[in-house]
Amino acid sequence: MITKKKIQISVLLILGILVLVNIISNRLFFRLDFTADQRYSLSDATKDILAELNYPVTVKAYFSENLPPDIAKVRQDFKELLIEYNNYSGGQIVYEFLNPNEGQEAETQAQQAGIRPIQINVRERDQMKQQRAYLGAVVQLGEESDVIPFVQPGSAMEYALSTSIKKLSVKDKPRIGLLQGHGEPSMAALPQLMAQLEILYEVDTVEVDFSGNLPADISTLAIIAPKDTVNPIVFSAIDNFLSRGGHVVLALNTVEGDMQNAQGVVKYTGFEDWLKEKGIEIEPNFVVDVNCGSITVRQQQGPFMMNTPMSFPFLPIITNFADHPVTKGLEQVILPFASSIKFNPTDTTMIVTPIALTSEKAGIKNAPVYFDINKNWGETDFTLSSLSVGVAVEGKIAGGQDSRMVVFGDGDFAINGEGQGAQQLQPDNVSLMANAIDWLSDDTGLIELRTKGVTSRPIDSDLEDGTKAFLKYFNFLLPLLLILGYGFYRFQLKRKLQNKLKSIDYA
Repeated sequence: MITKKKIQISVLLILGILVLVNIISNRLFFRLDFTADQRYSLSDATKDILAELNYPVTVKAYFSENLPPDIAKVRQDFKELLIEYNNYSGGQIVYEFLNPNEGQEAETQAQQAGIRPIQINVRERDQMKQQRAYLGAVVQLGEESDVIPFVQPGSAMEYALSTSIKKLSVKDKPRIGLLQGHGEPSMAALPQLMAQLEILYEVDTVEVDFSGNLPADISTLAIIAPKDTVNPIVFSAIDNFLSRGGHVVLALNTVEGDMQNAQGVVKYTGFEDWLKEKGIEIEPNFVVDVNCGSITVRQQQGPFMMNTPMSFPFLPIITNFADHPVTKGLEQVILPFASSIKFNPTDTTMIVTPIALTSEKAGIKNAPVYFDINKNWGETDFTLSSLSVGVAVEGKIAGGQDSRMVVFGDGDFAINGEGQGAQQLQPDNVSLMANAIDWLSDDTGLIELRTKGVTSRPIDSDLEDGTKAFLKYFNFLLPLLLILGYGFYRFQLKRKLQNKLKSIDYA
């Protein structure tokens, strides 16, 4: 028999359990992560950074409130991330959330801290209006601070937060040398790449001095798209650099595409012969691929001139990557006018790993070539597969100590350009070069965080049109069919129950 005393005891037990669960959940925060990129799980790199903190780090998060659900989720995700940081750091990460929209003083404080507002559309009383919203944070360690001006919805929050903490806590940054003097792009022509590298490194332009040496304090030498013929003394300096344990990333153009004259020609700098001596050959050809980018062509359509996008196989889109730190997490990279790479190391201690390859339907066109925009590409143009366009090399590359080198068969994929010719690059293009420099220069493991976050999930270009249409409608209709099916199932259960109740004789 249920008595009043038993009910009171049960209620007290339930309340006690709830309090206990809340205390445990506050101390032992955890969650299950089923995302493809493990977006909601801290990486080993972040855990290492947090474990090495000797002083408290304060995070002031400036986030507006009462935002649309899809944007408000950013605030919740960032807060949960900070909770995990606090737990793994043993309380060294201290955070607070401020609402800049509370008043003019709060908004001024956010802007002075470096947080920029964005305009979002908000529906209120069946009307759309624009609202200023803040989604940023300031990370402070001692007297130094770093600003995350805008937390992009769906972006890799962990990378932004961990790199800010690392940037403040690191004492001596490794120095990266950007080789100059042979027509290479300046630092101003690489703004996206510089923005990523300057978080963890000191980046400077370098040249080989009169005695034939590179600066002794650089850990990695970046050689990007040289255009002029290189003096042999430079190759001697690079060999000396490698022999004492230095690392090199080389992005080289052995061919050059001129779209104004619709021609592709061979480009020679001397690096080609230098690489051959080490058993690596960037061939003087153009890689073509079924999976490719497009160019805009002006065409006459009736009385009008229209801009029409057309597939251009000389702009291969690389989606085939090795399981390697340089390419981990990358999804697609466009390599304009790339060349294939062959390798047969001259030293048995050298290990060469292909890290970026073409699709299963690719080919090569030997320079010089004529770019025929109206060409009908067929199966005979794509008879090769998995051509290497990027390799990682380890071992005694130039004798002496072990060193590393990353070689790409294209020099332009990470260059924005300058002035009116500058262009915005897709993130994976920049990440590929930044990852290569990270692998050569830094062992913190932050490479995997840079590409954490799904950026592209294109349908396989090799699929038939009918299959693509089926997948599109299947993805659209499946949720509806599941809901209808569940509704029909519930209806049948209720109907059976009603029939069963009707059949009972209560007499």
